[in-house]
Amino acid sequence: MTRSGTPARRPGGVIFDLDGTLADSLADIASAMNRTLGTHGFPLHPVSAYRTFVGEGVRRLVERALPPGTEAMRDAFIAEYQADYAEHLLDETRLFAGIPELLDRLQSASVPVAVLSNKPDVPTRQLVDALCSRWEFRAVVGERSGVPRKPDPSAALALADALGAPPESIAFVGDTGVDMLTARAASMRPVGVLWGFRPKEVLASGAEAAGTGEELARILGVDGAS
Repeated sequence: MTRSGTPARRPGGVIFDLDGTLADSLADIASAMNRTLGTHGFPLHPVSAYRTFVGEGVRRLVERALPPGTEAMRDAFIAEYQADYAEHLLDETRLFAGIPELLDRLQSASVPVAVLSNKPDVPTRQLVDALCSRWEFRAVVGERSGVPRKPDPSAALALADALGAPPESIAFVGDTGVDMLTARAASMRPVGVLWGFRPKEVLASGAEAAGTGEELARILGVDGAS
């Protein structure tokens, strides 16, 4: 049942964002970026600042982290950051509490799942492989050259085909306004999580919102899955 007392609607498939939704990866992102900034003598940022830096791809992350007047070095800096992050992406990153149980319930209920992230494709796949190997994901997709990143709906609509479900039957689960915009642009059901990096955006988006994995299971109609 939902909070309104109406029966929860089980989706035909679920697309998850990764960072801030499935995985608590902020500390590793911040550490890699701060190490790279430090090698150039640039000011470092507190971990909390990265909550607003992430979510729109690595280029936007670097633009926000670098000080003014460094535009000419961005491409080289991105490569340095990515090389550092590749060595440390699992130092502290873990699934959020309640996510393993939720994935168990979705799998038990035969609800197909996928991941769509604005993180580059290679680390997206590496994290899902490392953290979620016990569950089947129909597709795992990060930012790729030539494919518009979220909130453009193109990649989400392609994942609908991979899930074998019409877009309007799919729940798109994320922690930012970008995720909710993606869901709406793809005619999918927006579902926000409040444990992520920018929960205020989710609250302001008008989406269904879950504060715990148990609440998300109820919203997705799998709290009683067996």
